[in-house]
Amino acid sequence: MALRTLPWLLAAWVLMSAPTLVAAQSEELNGPHVLREKMVEFDKNESNVVRSGPGSDFAITTVIPFGAKHKVIAKSGEWYNIHISASETGWVHSSLVREFDDMSGLEFRPNPRLFSRIGSFSLSGYTGAYTFDRKSNSLVVGGRLGYYLFDHFEVEGSVAWSHITRPAEIVESLFNLSLAEEDFHMLFYHLNVHVKLLPGRQMVPFITGGLGSTIMQGETESSVNFGIGTNLFITRRSSLRFEIRDYQFKSGFGTARRHNNNVEFSVGTSLLF
Repeated sequence: MALRTLPWLLAAWVLMSAPTLVAAQSEELNGPHVLREKMVEFDKNESNVVRSGPGSDFAITTVIPFGAKHKVIAKSGEWYNIHISASETGWVHSSLVREFDDMSGLEFRPNPRLFSRIGSFSLSGYTGAYTFDRKSNSLVVGGRLGYYLFDHFEVEGSVAWSHITRPAEIVESLFNLSLAEEDFHMLFYHLNVHVKLLPGRQMVPFITGGLGSTIMQGETESSVNFGIGTNLFITRRSSLRFEIRDYQFKSGFGTARRHNNNVEFSVGTSLLF
């Protein structure tokens, strides 16, 4: 009798256990996937140097003792980027540590659209249109030499030339006088500061401003300028540059002095070296 009831008991046990087994398998398959941390251990020297970047030229940030274990974030060649603390990271050479796991897949590949241009010089040539006192349009040509202090900041010296020609009727409308037409050359130079809004990318818009002087008709006038522009990098070292800039200065003598508000539209090329 016991032998006859045994298969029925086994079948009942399987039916009662099935929901539990299915739930356990479902939890195992659909539960959170925990990545195994990749670790290294300092097992070569009593004191081990950690640097700010993947290379011996980078600054030393701290020293880690023998036997310490740290989580690896990324790998660049023979250098590991490790967690030093909850808020600090650093780079160590592979000769100083022992790997616990396979480090494949951790190779560090920077975003190809992001570049640091700190310490680079920029040389630019440009041409465009210059509106003198909002009454006369003329050609302007010039050049600029800049230096990237930081990725967000560039200082730049510029010099430009324009030939101003204004017919007599325009001069009369300005001063209500019967005067001859104006025809003179103008040279202006400035020291400017650019604030890069999206540094390191292929297209880098910026805002700019600076101080300088304007030389015309034998007189030199101090001037200020401000504007906006963008660099469109064709290669990592060359770009097209588009810019709108407003130059403001005073000119004339005595009670005839007036405020000039001149707008420049320019396009040019820039080379980094």
